[in-house]
Amino acid sequence: MLARVTRKMLRHAKCFQRLAIFGSVRALHKDNRTATPQNFSNYESMKQDFKLGIPEYFNFAKDVLDQWTDKEKAGKKPSNPAFWWINRNGEEMRWSFEELGSLSRKFANILSEACSLQRGDRVILILPRVPEWWLANVACLRTGTVLIPGTTQLTQKDILYRLQSSKANCIITNDVLAPAVDAVASKCENLHSKLIVSENSREGWGNLKELMKHASDSHTCVKTKHNEIMAIFFTSGTSGYPKMTAHTHSSFGLGLSVNGRFWLDLTPSDVMWNTSDTGWAKSAWSSVFSPWIQGACVFTHHLPRFEPTSILQTLSKYPITVFCSAPTVYRMLVQNDITSYKFKSLKHCVSAGEPITPDVTEKWRNKTGLDIYEGYGQTETVLICGNFKGMKIKPGSMGKPSPAFDVKVEFIQELPKTISGKTKRNELRKKEWKTI
Repeated sequence: MLARVTRKMLRHAKCFQRLAIFGSVRALHKDNRTATPQNFSNYESMKQDFKLGIPEYFNFAKDVLDQWTDKEKAGKKPSNPAFWWINRNGEEMRWSFEELGSLSRKFANILSEACSLQRGDRVILILPRVPEWWLANVACLRTGTVLIPGTTQLTQKDILYRLQSSKANCIITNDVLAPAVDAVASKCENLHSKLIVSENSREGWGNLKELMKHASDSHTCVKTKHNEIMAIFFTSGTSGYPKMTAHTHSSFGLGLSVNGRFWLDLTPSDVMWNTSDTGWAKSAWSSVFSPWIQGACVFTHHLPRFEPTSILQTLSKYPITVFCSAPTVYRMLVQNDITSYKFKSLKHCVSAGEPITPDVTEKWRNKTGLDIYEGYGQTETVLICGNFKGMKIKPGSMGKPSPAFDVKVEFIQELPKTISGKTKRNELRKKEWKTI
């Protein structure tokens, strides 16, 4: 499939080109750990051997998560938890795939019974990094309802826009944003159910914690076709209003195997930590589908605000093997004295969201012995380009096309506007280069 490049990707690619030309990187740190792929031999074999079969019916909860539960019960999977959550207060929660299944089925019954949601109904989810966010993701899969995540930074106006444009039937949020929802709910004719994640009750809202205590964990997963809409993500709205991007059950549930198997190179023994905000597609990429496709553990740290010291302490204290974060995070981390921390388990670092500069990658490499493997994709896609294990990383390059795509970057050079009007259209020059 040919990925035509948008203006956003073009700007991104040009930035990488400039960095590749002007950036300079010293020799690799002598203690660098060898990045040997676990799931493939080399880039060429990965591209050549990649095949993605798409069945008529597919549901990630039934066909992936429940299968890992069966392997777990049969002793055919390492003892890693499926989900591992901590917060700054020292609270900790671990779920096996079996426990994730049981809890998500309870949540699914709440959506179907207490909220009276039908297959295809739309559910807006606005929660920080709390366990209920992950349960909501799986519960929507089991019920065939369409999940619409949103960042907790949304304002009252933002929430109204999303409720009205998506025609959402249900919203799930917490104490912080519930007042904003109540202020606009009367303007949203499709909204008929509201769930709150709170220790306290609120008029007009179903209290999820209380409902979970009494819900049954007996639930039959719906049979969804591979091309049914599974989730809708709002873009960031950098040019005009945020736009809705739909994904089917297969586009993420199967398509993100490209990310999990190749870019992240995960196995059931790995513990994956992705720091992305829960409102964006990147969180679905690396906090839900990619790791669980591979049977890996999803690790998350609920930090109300970004704290470089807490990030470094967590990487040092817990057996995190794969770390994914934005270049801005890495930039802030290398400004600290990393040498006082020992990342005994960490073996693979990846980055996405914006270009990362050569000086940041060099500092990270010199202080940790680990490279940062960049990846590029969009809300509408899975990984488009990336640096994969075993490849020589070129400063400023976003790597090579992922196995799922044939990628071309298209440059269009227009003549200056001052040129005479007699200039013919065919004097516009157009060139194409394949990414390298």
